[in-house]
Amino acid sequence: MKLLKDILYGVSLSAVSGDTNVMVNDVHFDSRRVEMDDVFVAIRGTVADGHNFIQKAVDFGARAIVCEELPELMVNGVTYLQVANCNSALAVIASNFYGNPSKNLKLVGVTGTNGKTTVTTLLYNLFKKAGFKVGLISTIKVLVDDQEYKATHTTPDVLTTNNYLSKMNEVGVEFCFMEVSSHGIHQKRAEGLHFEGAIFTNLSHDHLDYHKTFAEYRDTKKKLFDGLSKKAFALVNNDDKNGLVMLQNTKAKKYTYALKSFADYRAQILEKQFNGQLLKVDDNELWSRLIGDFNAYNLLAIYATADILGLEKMEILRLMSELENVDGRFQYYISKDKITAIVDYAHTPDALKNVLITINALRTGNENVITVVGCGGDRDKSKRPVMGHIASEMSNQAIFTSDNPRTESPTTIIEEMEAGVEAQNVRKVLSIENRRQAIKAACKLAVPNDIILVAGKGHETYQETNGVRVEFDDFKEVKEALESLKK
Repeated sequence: MKLLKDILYGVSLSAVSGDTNVMVNDVHFDSRRVEMDDVFVAIRGTVADGHNFIQKAVDFGARAIVCEELPELMVNGVTYLQVANCNSALAVIASNFYGNPSKNLKLVGVTGTNGKTTVTTLLYNLFKKAGFKVGLISTIKVLVDDQEYKATHTTPDVLTTNNYLSKMNEVGVEFCFMEVSSHGIHQKRAEGLHFEGAIFTNLSHDHLDYHKTFAEYRDTKKKLFDGLSKKAFALVNNDDKNGLVMLQNTKAKKYTYALKSFADYRAQILEKQFNGQLLKVDDNELWSRLIGDFNAYNLLAIYATADILGLEKMEILRLMSELENVDGRFQYYISKDKITAIVDYAHTPDALKNVLITINALRTGNENVITVVGCGGDRDKSKRPVMGHIASEMSNQAIFTSDNPRTESPTTIIEEMEAGVEAQNVRKVLSIENRRQAIKAACKLAVPNDIILVAGKGHETYQETNGVRVEFDDFKEVKEALESLKK
């Protein structure tokens, strides 16, 4: 148990009713999880307002309530704490409750539209290969050194994050690499954490259903850098016009990386093949199994970060040469009929365009590119016609299909994608709502040496419709479909 006043250290309180010199057992923002002597923080969520569940939490035995508005009925023996923002208060409380674990390791946050999962995962793998105990908090999974936990959000809630970081402290983790999403920043899920540094990969069209404007989306990302201490580092992609924006108000030591412009860390692509690419980094050549310009940027960010964190440069390059693709990120399979299938998480216009640019750059000219793609439901609708345009413009054949429709009609989503197809490309587009059938159709259309891109879901092993998730793995589906053609 913890002393209430200790876990409130650093929280700005507007009003206090009751005793803070009492012991509390746990902290929750979900009233259904509250038990005797717990603290309940009334978060105003996008779906429900925690203030409506204060009495329920008290009935379950809550010892203290943190809220933005004090309830009319206050029960004797319960401490009520009024704050200006419960999300911010929870961030501080969570860190205090778990002993401020982020201060006991080197936590590096990675933000940007694309590349977060690849950069964090490969940094984890590189530092593991270098002999360190390492942590990972990513879209795909959470790793406490070798112990794996299932990820539920790109950036977990602050209680979950601090719990993981505390576990990392227990096993002696020295470095942790964490994806930091714009949603997570906006909802204060990264607040209260001590970051050793932050990395900005890029910024493109995404999440405008949540942030409303691109400027708001950009400025939300920027808050991660604004909050860094002068002892931290800030590393940004200088080829992205928003890179220097991230550095404007930061106190941290500033570093840049780029392929095209002047920067502290630069790389050049010397050769591209389907099984990898040759890069020149700091006047040294590096062969990597990761292909594409977007992966060259990711690799350069990894190199720069490892160098800033103190690893020896030649050792970094050696370890980078051993890194392999992250699941669902340009993950490919070549059938016996010489048909190449590529599965990628590309679910934004920029990511889809980058993957297709990479594929087209590797073509000899005779292969057809067949793209299977959909758009998620209950997400940014404005990108759907753009995705449809890119897929139809940059492929020989595009098949529009269902992604994770969630509560929306898959047919409506596909129609919104079709709206972006220009007249000259209409003949290249098929619409097949069932994703499994769409993948099978692509495999049947393909002939030897053709390239099939299945985009949008990447590492995900499910498809979600009306709150129900069913097992669905793009890589498994396309591999089985290609293998069945040989029978």
